[in-house]
Amino acid sequence: MQEAYVFDAVRTPFGRYGGALAHIRPDDLAAFVVGEQVRRAPGLDPAVVDDVILGNANGAGEDNRDVARMAVLLAGLPVTVPGVTVNRLCGSSLEAAVQAARAVETGDADVVVAGGVESMSRAPWVLPKTERPFPAGDLNLSSTTLGWRMVNPRMRTEWTVSLGEATERLREKYGITRERQDEYALRSHTLAHAAWEAGHYDDLVTPYPDTASGKAAGEKLLRDEPIRPGTSLERLAALTPSFRPASDGPEGTVTAGSSSPLTDGASAALIGSERAAALTGLEPLARLAGRAAVGNEPQYFGYAPVEAAERALDRSGITWDDVAAVEINEAFAAQTLACTDAWGVDMELVNAWGGAIAVGHPLGASGTRVLGTLARRLVADGARWGVAAICIGVGQGMAVVLENVTNGRPE
Repeated sequence: MQEAYVFDAVRTPFGRYGGALAHIRPDDLAAFVVGEQVRRAPGLDPAVVDDVILGNANGAGEDNRDVARMAVLLAGLPVTVPGVTVNRLCGSSLEAAVQAARAVETGDADVVVAGGVESMSRAPWVLPKTERPFPAGDLNLSSTTLGWRMVNPRMRTEWTVSLGEATERLREKYGITRERQDEYALRSHTLAHAAWEAGHYDDLVTPYPDTASGKAAGEKLLRDEPIRPGTSLERLAALTPSFRPASDGPEGTVTAGSSSPLTDGASAALIGSERAAALTGLEPLARLAGRAAVGNEPQYFGYAPVEAAERALDRSGITWDDVAAVEINEAFAAQTLACTDAWGVDMELVNAWGGAIAVGHPLGASGTRVLGTLARRLVADGARWGVAAICIGVGQGMAVVLENVTNGRPE
């Protein structure tokens, strides 16, 4: 078995729903990060890329019919380079990275581009076909932007609550207060803004080359659009609950401010074997040391990363005492806090460059965002071990353990 390594990672800035990237097709966003990831490897002949694996959660619009293969063709890679699209909802691009690592470890590949894409702005409405021809009544369109649609009536009703209501139930179960959620949301925006100012994202983010809609001619989206550096606890506390009106029972605490915003974007990572160093002209950043995917009750999907991280650490042969950096996708502040409380980790290690509450959560792109950020954080800090984790709707979680091989291993 070969070892699998992260050699590089890149993403677009993430745009707000209906914002600067809303006019760009998801297959074009995907093609851009795939092409950019190949271009950033100075010695890489694109023809030697063994596969392109992209995650995509919706796939109901312009990202249909295997967006990974479309990205290969649109990026101008040789037609001999294959592409496959995977869907594990919010964990789709982390799943893509795991599948890339397996291909490398088994000797099926030496160089794989893994990543993901989502345009939540452009996700279409869908109209199901009728059971009978010539229906006389009205038909309903379903939005494919986020969450359940066209639910199978055999599904248990507690499984199909909204993501926000599921988070309300999770925070009730684990005693996460409104005050802690608002404090965590403020922390995310503050740290994300500080990370941009410090240049931590300079090597991780490349602006999409097209002119952004609504901006001046030639002006690009240079940073993650949802970040609000001027927010405050007072502003966050003034927001009303988004998912549970007081009339429906116990008053809700989850607001738009403590939730990850709908966003557009794409991300990629270059996964390879030891041989890939000679093939790409890059040195590896980190080794994929362990991973796990788990399932739990769908209404408590936000807690699934707890067990996923525990299993990934066990498979890596280390414990939380060895971990120096954690990147967890912040679907909601309450969900993130429930996980970090369960792990008992020092919060100084968690999302030190901000998280999805600030930068956004384009579903299919978030997995390789957290993976790439973790790899760069380990190198920046000279730390050895890190955990990337993500919760997934319908009751799943994933985690990957990285070992820094650039400057983090002991002599």
